[in-house]
Amino acid sequence: MQTHKVLLAGHWQDSNTNGVFQAENPRTKEPLGEHYPISHWDECSAALDAAQSAFIEMLQMPRETIAGFLESYADRIEARTDEICELAHIETALPVEPRLAKIELPRTTFQIRESAKSARSGDWCMPVNDEENKIYSCYGPIGPVAVFGPNNFPLAFGGISGGDFASAIAAGNPVIAKAHPLHPGTTRLLAEEAQIAADETGMPAGTVQLVYGMDYSDGERLVKDSRLAAVAFTGSRHGGLALKAAADSVGKPIYLEMSSINPIVILPGALEERGEEIATELSGSCMMAAGQFCTSPGLVIVQAGAATEQFVNSTVEKFKVAPIGTLLSKSGEEGLAKSLQQLVHSGAETLAGDGAGGGQGYSHSNTLLRVSGEEFLDHSGELQTEAFGNACMIVVSNSPEQTVAIVRELEGNLTGCIYSHTDGSDDAAYQQVALHLRLRVGRLLNDKMPTGVAVSPAMNHGGPYPATGHPGFTAVGVPAAIRRFAMLQCFDNVREHRLPGVFKQAAATT
Repeated sequence: MQTHKVLLAGHWQDSNTNGVFQAENPRTKEPLGEHYPISHWDECSAALDAAQSAFIEMLQMPRETIAGFLESYADRIEARTDEICELAHIETALPVEPRLAKIELPRTTFQIRESAKSARSGDWCMPVNDEENKIYSCYGPIGPVAVFGPNNFPLAFGGISGGDFASAIAAGNPVIAKAHPLHPGTTRLLAEEAQIAADETGMPAGTVQLVYGMDYSDGERLVKDSRLAAVAFTGSRHGGLALKAAADSVGKPIYLEMSSINPIVILPGALEERGEEIATELSGSCMMAAGQFCTSPGLVIVQAGAATEQFVNSTVEKFKVAPIGTLLSKSGEEGLAKSLQQLVHSGAETLAGDGAGGGQGYSHSNTLLRVSGEEFLDHSGELQTEAFGNACMIVVSNSPEQTVAIVRELEGNLTGCIYSHTDGSDDAAYQQVALHLRLRVGRLLNDKMPTGVAVSPAMNHGGPYPATGHPGFTAVGVPAAIRRFAMLQCFDNVREHRLPGVFKQAAATT
């Protein structure tokens, strides 16, 4: 049985395996032929040693070299678009067109190139000069970073290609990537191009490294190891909190994206004005990629009334007739079913949906739930269980005051949205809701669904716990995303020629 090699210290090497695994085709539920290793700790330790050596070299490299590596890597990804997207499709069931080839891969290379621009300019460093006291400060590289990628974005958030990877490299840090077991082959193709780009641009061995799997105990051990400076994780709350506990125990920064139900508040005037239109937007957003977006709307809050009942009935019909998408995995199918059972057990009523299956491969019927405002307030913790997939729950309040009370009970989320009447008649209610919703979400939207995340310098793809582990940082948007993998460095009475180049650059532009 042939097993794929791991990438350590600039070379593809046979793994001293602790076992192997195979990915599955979610549409056929059949295992794919490739075998991938579960690494022993000694391989993790070797990766840490190589990353430390690479970091010392990167500290002495021109920013131009790091930027050139990222740009070369983006070029190489694009040159291999067809093969990468086809394998990602087989491993995840996400469509090649338009999702992977026209949306996610271009987004991936755009993020990498934007990170390269920031690496070159040094704008993420934020230099501060106190010339009178000869004190200077700026952000600088923090050290080797481990990146754990998610299941639902194999390219744009992948461990060796996504925003966390590009941000860490742009700050001057080597990356140890942990592939997600649902798409190891796609990650391998990307790693091949990353290593070639690193060789061609003169990056040190160990700049990019890849392991496919490790025991949970070894994952926690990796996070705790003193040779590792920081961690990025995108995935489930359970997995993220386990790694956070390990990182916290040694005082190490870890940046997590874990769970979010992305609440939407639809005010009465908006329902009266365009309830049918909003129902169409909501159902389309919930069904997109079978609801497997971290920004899919999972909770809708409305106030009781005739327009509300029309909206609910229309949404039910749209959920019933919408095609049932393929989920990413068996565990995804089981997890969605379990979460929905929890919501029903806690008081929600099923309006549409009849359990697992109904689509091609791993799937679950499109599910819409309903619960009263009173019931939600009585069981707000349980009724905020994330149902990751093609599902949503409508909470019907009995008054504007109860709507505000529901919003105040919400946990931290990536996004929150308020729909209101275009003539301004909902503005007083909007102010009351927004006052509290703003504190519970990273990105506040008006009159649009939250599923799109623009790669913009102004974007915040983050939020209060448990959406993330820290409300002050974003996983999308350069240069802010780069600063997660940086340390604030102060220089006191250091001779001018010994200061980082970013100070000379700042002086030359003033």
